[in-house]
Amino acid sequence: MSGRALLMWDDAVTGYDFGPSHPMDPVRLGLTMGLVRAFELDRALDVVSAKPAGDSTLRLVHREDYVAAVRAASANPAAADQTYGLGTLDDPAFAGMHEVSALIAGLSVGAAEAVWRGEATRAVNFSGGLHHAMPGGAAGFCIYNDASLAVARLLELGAERVAYLDVDVHHGDGVQTAFWDDPRVLTISLHEHPRTLFPGTGWPEETGGPGEAEGSAVNLPLPAGLGDAGWLRAFHAVVPELLAGFRPQVLVTQHGADTHFEDPLAHLAVSLDAQRAVQLACRGLVDEYVEGGRWVALGGGGYAVVDVVPRSWTHLVAIAAGADVAPETVVPSSWRDQVYARTRQSAPRRMTDGRWPVSYRSWQDGYDPEDRLDQAVLATRRAVFPLRGLLV
Repeated sequence: MSGRALLMWDDAVTGYDFGPSHPMDPVRLGLTMGLVRAFELDRALDVVSAKPAGDSTLRLVHREDYVAAVRAASANPAAADQTYGLGTLDDPAFAGMHEVSALIAGLSVGAAEAVWRGEATRAVNFSGGLHHAMPGGAAGFCIYNDASLAVARLLELGAERVAYLDVDVHHGDGVQTAFWDDPRVLTISLHEHPRTLFPGTGWPEETGGPGEAEGSAVNLPLPAGLGDAGWLRAFHAVVPELLAGFRPQVLVTQHGADTHFEDPLAHLAVSLDAQRAVQLACRGLVDEYVEGGRWVALGGGGYAVVDVVPRSWTHLVAIAAGADVAPETVVPSSWRDQVYARTRQSAPRRMTDGRWPVSYRSWQDGYDPEDRLDQAVLATRRAVFPLRGLLV
């Protein structure tokens, strides 16, 4: 198997544009690719595109009538059918919506195909990670669920164990729904508590469909205001043991940057340093527990589109490429000029928030029954670990 990493990219993904007042500004994608190039990371991996997902691929997850509704709204946005979640405040219809959404899905599917076939061991699509789209509807800024489609394609190609790990601040509800009854897929989501954030799901008791799939969904809802040490404690208290037990043939990860303390749409207080620490942890877990080291890494949410998203996902690309960018690295001046030219905003000067190294207390050192985070971790472990044959 090739040790080369892939970056899935096509300039056309910046056409995923809900309009000037929408928080999901596609400038975050262009600026991320600009920063990747400023660090010359495009020389450390292969930058490739892929064909848009066709109807047969989209139907691996999405209903035929929904795909038809997206096509219709794409051709005539004013006539979007809101019963499918299209033409709403969250998911406004726009011309070309089907085409660009299918392209983003195709990039994630192409990443999955490449790692499964041995053309690369790792592949990144930071334009993907649109994890809220449901089989029959758009939701939460997501039209097609590229993450689910990537997993479904892996299953179609013969994978028997695929793990999906989601560290976006929002629950990965669409992916969980797609594979709720499928024991071949282990979904793990760490997210802000459903009482305080969209989509209101992702409780510890959501553990997968009855029967063979029970225990195939893992949810760790985190208290609002949680910072670096708690976020990393939660991650390491749950994820490594699950992956060690499951031994996936591929790990698909979703790295929404909206856990950051500057994000305007959520309430966690995580730094870029901690986000980078989790990205590094994912690479380590892939090397230790994933057959062949197969890793597909996706983007996701993130609405601090200048200060946070480009730096976070550039670290992700660098880590996947094995060309890590040190936390204290100064941001290239050429990229700072690009930021100002495109947004009239001042760009950040260094690659993290200056909190490296980030420390946390290991779960193995004991827990505090009065602590809200430890209560959440314990609830998740109690709900799902026995179902997977693991000790609470």
